[in-house]
Amino acid sequence: MHERTRSPSGPADDQPATGILAEGVLGSVDITFMVLAVAAPMAIVVATMPISFALGNGMGVAGTYALSGLAIALFAIGYVRLLPHIRNAGAFYAIIAQTFGRTAGLAGSYVALVSYVALCCATLGALSYFVTSLLHMLGLDFVHWGVSALAVIAILALLSYFRIDFTAKLLAIALGAEVIAILALDVAILLAEGFGAPGRIFAPSVVLAPGLGVSAIYAFNSVIGFEATAIYQEEARNPEVSIPRATYAAIGVICLFYVFTAYAFIVASGPGIGAAAGKDPGQFVFGLARHYLGRQGEAILSLLVISSAFAAVLGLFNNSARYVFALARDGALPARLARTRSANGAPFNAGLPVILILSVVISLFALAGLDPLLSLTTALTGFGSVGLMALLTITAFAIPVFLRKRTGRLGLVSFFPFAGGAMLATGTILSVANYPLLTGTDSTFINRLPALLLVIAGIGVVQALLLRRRRPEVFARIGLSQVAG
Repeated sequence: MHERTRSPSGPADDQPATGILAEGVLGSVDITFMVLAVAAPMAIVVATMPISFALGNGMGVAGTYALSGLAIALFAIGYVRLLPHIRNAGAFYAIIAQTFGRTAGLAGSYVALVSYVALCCATLGALSYFVTSLLHMLGLDFVHWGVSALAVIAILALLSYFRIDFTAKLLAIALGAEVIAILALDVAILLAEGFGAPGRIFAPSVVLAPGLGVSAIYAFNSVIGFEATAIYQEEARNPEVSIPRATYAAIGVICLFYVFTAYAFIVASGPGIGAAAGKDPGQFVFGLARHYLGRQGEAILSLLVISSAFAAVLGLFNNSARYVFALARDGALPARLARTRSANGAPFNAGLPVILILSVVISLFALAGLDPLLSLTTALTGFGSVGLMALLTITAFAIPVFLRKRTGRLGLVSFFPFAGGAMLATGTILSVANYPLLTGTDSTFINRLPALLLVIAGIGVVQALLLRRRRPEVFARIGLSQVAG
């Protein structure tokens, strides 16, 4: 573990410190909002839920979201038991390293980092598309989407200079607004149409109907990202209490939100929801908003898509920066990236390479004249999602092994994450097997991107083997920083 040092001049000094994040600044509510922001509920409801209705099991989508929530809940039962033993800003990285060895841990860390950065790029592409479309509607036709994206990147760089709880407050505002807007639509539907037939909507024959595999892809991909409860463990107040609370709260809120929203949409459209959503998936939710909330409600929903996308970009950027920080602190990346501002513990240096990658990707796509939504977002969303789902699955199977090593026995708590892992593995396999459905494109290059994850993992393996041979003291630190007990 690195020695924790502080500048002798105290907290007002802005000289860099190494390996120190701000301690005790995030409560359960703050962390919950950070996780939910990454989940981007507005984007899921507007962009992917209609596709699930159209291409999946139609009325069974609500039940499919319930099944994905069950898998994550089973995972979480063991996950929260494990977390007090490992406190690391690179959560999956440390868990895999402590369970399956440092070589596997470093391989997993790079897959996680690249997946988060890819999802950040993808979401930034969607955000720039929506922002630029709004500016064009306001008569600013000269603004290119690349300029909008670079402006957002500049804002990310600025926010990374401040303490993380400031970011949490911004995310809370954005997230609260989007959730309230969708719930208002849900309630308006149920008040107008009644509560339908829950027994029929959640009937096994409906949920297990043809298309379940397709809907499962979108359902499982909608709940990835709650690893952030562990990512922020070092910055949490009373982590033994706040992290389990935040984990369960995030899973409960997001899963119930998706199930309730899908249920309301099914009530609104009836058995023909698959056909209704398939006519124009991108406008399906806005059409419901226009019908049940009026033009003003539709306009508000359209604006909140922007705030939702920004919140997701900010959350994904924070996750990426903390993975860079964890790897740098452990010696896998240059040590200077682990320097934080002693004034507030912000890992500003760790965010710089992420800012650079975002800027380069945006510039390349913009200079090539590609569409941010149809090219950038399409190419990288599925790639990042599959990477995180694979790591979630590996971590689920790691939990009972880790607990067995620590306690010397396997109890019922160890069985739950294993069962959840089996469900997650099924979702991961379905995602890879039906990858074109995630990307929405026939491009052979884009649809072969998941193979790159194996290359990235291989790079981690090679580096770990080299470190073990040439720098054994660094190899010994992999995944060990901030280990508790």
